[in-house]
Amino acid sequence: MTLPQNSTFDSPPGSTPLTRWRRWWRRQSPTRQDRFVTLGPLLAVMLFLAAVIAAFAYLRVEEIDREQQAVKRDVEYAQQRLRLRLLERQEQLMRLGRDVSNKDVDSDEFIAQAESLVNQYPELLSVTWIDSRRRVKSSYVSPSANASQVQSAGEQLKRGETESTFGLARDLRQPVYSRPLTVKDDSSYNAPSLQLQVPLDDQGRFDGVIMGEYSIDGLLRFGVPNEVTAKYAVALLDDQGKVLAGHLPPARNRAARLLPLSDEAQEYEIPVSPVGNGLLLKAQGYRASLGVVGSGFFWLVSALSALTVWMLLGTWRHTRRRVQAQEALISETNFRRAMENSMLTGMRALDLQGRITYVNPAFCQMTGWSEGELVGRTAPFPYWPEQDRETLAARLDDELHGRSTPGGFEVHIKRKSGAIFDARMYVSPLIDPRGQQTGWMTSVTDITEPKRVREELSASYERFTTVLEGLDAAVSVAPLGSEELLFANKLYRAWFGGEVAGHMNLIAQAGVPAVTPTDDTLDAVDGLAGFPTDTLTAAQTENAEIFVPELGKWLEVRSRYLTWVDGRLAQMVIATDITPRRHAEEQAAQQAERAQSASRLITMGEMASSVAHELNQPLTAINNYCNGMVSRIKGQQISNEDLLVALEKTAKQAHRAGQIIQRIRSFVKRSEPNRTSSDVATMVSNAMELADIELRRHNVRLSHYIAARLPSVMVDPILIEQVLINLMKNGAESIAQARRPTARRSVELRVVPKNIADQDVIEFSVLDSGKGLSPEVMSRLYEAFYSTKAEGMGIGLKLCRSIVESHQGRMQAENLYNGDEVVGCRFTFWIPVTPLLLPAAAAEAPATPTGIS
Repeated sequence: MTLPQNSTFDSPPGSTPLTRWRRWWRRQSPTRQDRFVTLGPLLAVMLFLAAVIAAFAYLRVEEIDREQQAVKRDVEYAQQRLRLRLLERQEQLMRLGRDVSNKDVDSDEFIAQAESLVNQYPELLSVTWIDSRRRVKSSYVSPSANASQVQSAGEQLKRGETESTFGLARDLRQPVYSRPLTVKDDSSYNAPSLQLQVPLDDQGRFDGVIMGEYSIDGLLRFGVPNEVTAKYAVALLDDQGKVLAGHLPPARNRAARLLPLSDEAQEYEIPVSPVGNGLLLKAQGYRASLGVVGSGFFWLVSALSALTVWMLLGTWRHTRRRVQAQEALISETNFRRAMENSMLTGMRALDLQGRITYVNPAFCQMTGWSEGELVGRTAPFPYWPEQDRETLAARLDDELHGRSTPGGFEVHIKRKSGAIFDARMYVSPLIDPRGQQTGWMTSVTDITEPKRVREELSASYERFTTVLEGLDAAVSVAPLGSEELLFANKLYRAWFGGEVAGHMNLIAQAGVPAVTPTDDTLDAVDGLAGFPTDTLTAAQTENAEIFVPELGKWLEVRSRYLTWVDGRLAQMVIATDITPRRHAEEQAAQQAERAQSASRLITMGEMASSVAHELNQPLTAINNYCNGMVSRIKGQQISNEDLLVALEKTAKQAHRAGQIIQRIRSFVKRSEPNRTSSDVATMVSNAMELADIELRRHNVRLSHYIAARLPSVMVDPILIEQVLINLMKNGAESIAQARRPTARRSVELRVVPKNIADQDVIEFSVLDSGKGLSPEVMSRLYEAFYSTKAEGMGIGLKLCRSIVESHQGRMQAENLYNGDEVVGCRFTFWIPVTPLLLPAAAAEAPATPTGIS
């Protein structure tokens, strides 16, 4: 224990350490002195016990080390004896092998010598002569061997470890020991064995092996000295730690050997040479006790030390309880003082006569007056504003007579600096421990900031309400599953009278899903309480345009779900008057329709000469037929059959002229947009019939390809025919301007089904062999009143694209190239087979072009 190094314990120069220690000890509190007095002896006893335990542990470690050295020495001695015995048998087998290699020993002589070896050395189980082809030539097996180890002459060497050892002896040309082998005999007993194979050499050529098989149990019994087996438990193990011969007691935890009463014996293992690591010799000493004297002395010292520790612990526990009681009292006092000082609420105590007996720091901080300036004062108190003294005096009188308001009351309090703030006071009786009232306790809370926030919130709510009331849209909020209207602004009340029926009608007409109220949902409990509303409230606003007959207005209704202030799931509806916009859209649709009709009239005006020429042919034929019939009737040179044939041809030409006029009349006739399920082939045929008149005038050939089994499309056929005629007519005029030769004056119309953006469509393509489109023309292709023709108005392609987009299609143009040369142009547009749902306005009139080509 060291003295603290600080200014408190500094001593004058020349003072001794003992003097400094005494001065420091006298300055300590009694509690700390008790701790030092108690813990000092306890620490000394603990150090003494630690020293005794360390001494016994050191002696035990020394003893274990000596035992370990003895075990190691004896095991190495046993290993040397076992090694010498194996080397002697190996030398005898090698001499027998040399005799066999020199042809000095035949099979009978081999068996005689092998029998002599086996009978003389009990660890040998068998001696076998094996030729180079792994066949047994001769063998002698000990009578003590099991049947599975008997090998007859001519028998093939068994596969496994024996064969691998044979191959190793053949390759190395030196004796080779096998790994320990386990052979199961008839009694299901595992008899481990060890093989030694000595190679035979016939003038440098491998001629087989002499294989001697040892019993591992025999090696242990006859190879290990008796003085070793008497002192230790000895066993032979393989490289996996499996016991092959002998036995070993179960091992204990290594840490337990250090205990004084531990009788754990020492052990040691070493590989058996020349076999190698495949065979291990392990010995473990028999367990022996340390003796009563050593253990008794240890436990005597331990018991005395424990008794001393127990007595000191009792004294320390008593002292600690006393210290804990003192600390608890100090802690409780400090806690109450800290709680009192940290309170934000001011506390003031009055006696029954109205004299201040207590104020806490928060009250002093609020008023700016100290505790000494307030305690003992009577009314009027210094924190009373002069203008409120009469009111506060009356409040004090009510307080002293128990007539204070339970919910508290607001007052004005003056600080010492003269500033005045708002506060709320709560009064309650002050009861002593005996249950008698000794005065009144008043809590004071500064409400200046909450009052300011409340006023700001009120002003903000008023501004928000003013904004909502001034909106030109009707806003209403109603909870789901209830007929209660939570909010409605001025315009909603003007339209629907503040009833929830208007809110529900807007939702029903707009097609927004709502929960129908039932008898069970009309109570005060929210039927959807507890369900997650994050997905609904985070969803996007749903829009719809509806017509309200009661108001005579078109309204755009937007709806979304929200969580109301009380946690209920509600639906907000915003209805905006879009009647002027709808009227403007209707006028725009009418103007677009008139422009389309005008475009068709202009197209037919441009084709007037071609149409006149087309009509002139059937009319000329009719005139010729009539003149011929008149001439032949006058000359009575016609029969009834010839007359009938001439009249039929005349009627056919008149019908042809009528069809041309009817087709032109249907094309230019103004009618309301009428989208019906139309046959694509019929539309294309009608358009080609009219366009072919103009193409023949320009000496342009018209070819077409229409895919078979095309589905019907929901379109206005007259408008689609108008687009096709305009594109084919433009192609013919482009060819005429390019002055192409007759062989290259052609327009091709292709109609095929396609799938674009996962949508089934019908694609119409018009290809011409004109001069194509320049970059400037391509950039202004769909611009209104822009034309490359001197007599053109520049509205044809713009109307064509508007018609296509009104049918939810798209149009594009591109040049056709042959290398770098422009050889024509292709206009393509497609119409969806199944159109998507359109808003009401878009379904009635073509959409305004968006600039997409």
